[in-house]
Amino acid sequence: MIAAQGDGNALRRTITIMSLAALASRATHPSHTAALAHHGQPHRTAPASDAPYWDEQLETQPRADWEALKLELLKRHLHHAYEGSPYYRATWDAAGLHPDQVKTLEDLRRFPFIDKQIIRERQLAVPPFGDLVAVPERDIVYISASSGSTGVPTASPFTAADFDDWMDYEARQFWSSGLRPEDRYCHSLNFSLFVGGPCVLGAQKLGALSIHAGTVPSERLLTIARQFQATAIWTTPSYAWYLGETALKEGIDPKKDLAIKRIFVAGEPGGSIPETRKRIEDLWGASVYDYYGLSDIFGSCAGMCEEKDGLHWAEDHILVEVLDPETGEPVAEGERGEMVLTTLKKTARPMIRFRTGDIVSFTSDPCACGRTSIRLKGVHGRLDDMIIIKGVNLFPSDVEAIARKDHDLTGEYKLVIERINHLDHLTVEVERSAAFQGDDGELALRFARHLKSVTGVQPAVTILPPDTLPRATHKAKRVEDRRTGVWA
Repeated sequence: MIAAQGDGNALRRTITIMSLAALASRATHPSHTAALAHHGQPHRTAPASDAPYWDEQLETQPRADWEALKLELLKRHLHHAYEGSPYYRATWDAAGLHPDQVKTLEDLRRFPFIDKQIIRERQLAVPPFGDLVAVPERDIVYISASSGSTGVPTASPFTAADFDDWMDYEARQFWSSGLRPEDRYCHSLNFSLFVGGPCVLGAQKLGALSIHAGTVPSERLLTIARQFQATAIWTTPSYAWYLGETALKEGIDPKKDLAIKRIFVAGEPGGSIPETRKRIEDLWGASVYDYYGLSDIFGSCAGMCEEKDGLHWAEDHILVEVLDPETGEPVAEGERGEMVLTTLKKTARPMIRFRTGDIVSFTSDPCACGRTSIRLKGVHGRLDDMIIIKGVNLFPSDVEAIARKDHDLTGEYKLVIERINHLDHLTVEVERSAAFQGDDGELALRFARHLKSVTGVQPAVTILPPDTLPRATHKAKRVEDRRTGVWA
């Protein structure tokens, strides 16, 4: 939190650390009421446990009402960005653009993109938060930050109103996944600047008993989950699998000795791959729900309801475009394209047409749960993860779906790319299961044929003994590019 202290007519700022619990209980910022008046949705308290919706009127409104709401919020948000952010004003003025020109949602396509590189450059040019920020620094009460794989973490600032909006959505999404006040929720994500850390407060908001476990050793996490009889946990798909395997090695049967019945996963495509989800569910005897978030906006932008037919999107917070990454033109509904996001309420740093690099598909078809928001059908990969083999695009998630479906394999895999005689060659390494008694050569041939029939790519396949490939305790690294000596 940035706290202002008076010293005569001057103000000096001291940076203090506010605990997440204190931030959650903070009084509503005066600007919050005005921000919410745009769409008439006050912050809610938890409904009765048997209520199917957190906010039935909003969640089940007709598609036409969603579109009208997004347009109203977009117009206001663009004006806020233009008036508050030096970067947006200068960039849009130079292009002859003004928020008043937006009459329809399609008009947003006139405005330029931003991306991670722009955010990083502006943060370095105008430290510490950059000039995309559209509020005074004294209004910023919380920041998350990316991991900084390039050496420069990028901060994502929040006002008190932004943070409250975020937690209200987290609670709504948890509710749609079946979490209730009677649950004991174990949060095993990193609290150190990671945008997923505060998501635990969404569980607290709906009334669940929340266990702030954080990133502790797996054996310690299992002890915590067992001692406090946690009924729900949030982690990555890879770690959910690893934690279950660790439990078995420790003599703990996840199905019998633990009380976990709901597992929320994010950070990797696996949660939306039915074969991966089923393997985790079978291991734990629990229901798995996929979530999607990103550090530049907030921890959960979409999540599965109990129907598990895609991830319901936070349409009252974030506008989605799915575009051809080469032409910038919209793709047909259901087709794969790059996801471009525009915030609709986040006042501290508006994100206008942010290129995520994620390759996704969406649907607006009705969901059996009754919610009417658009649904993310899958994050198929990232532009920088995509492998092109003999002109065919391949994502690691495509391989994962096939590896996890074959019960003669453990489900672990690695893609190795090499350049031989000026041509790129792909080898897929997979592990046979401990119970497999057949011929490795026949298993490799079968897997290669299956992969080719689904993806059009025929790689070399290497069968490894069980437990050969490293298990992930966070996001799994699935691609070894030996052309450059780096992992992706």
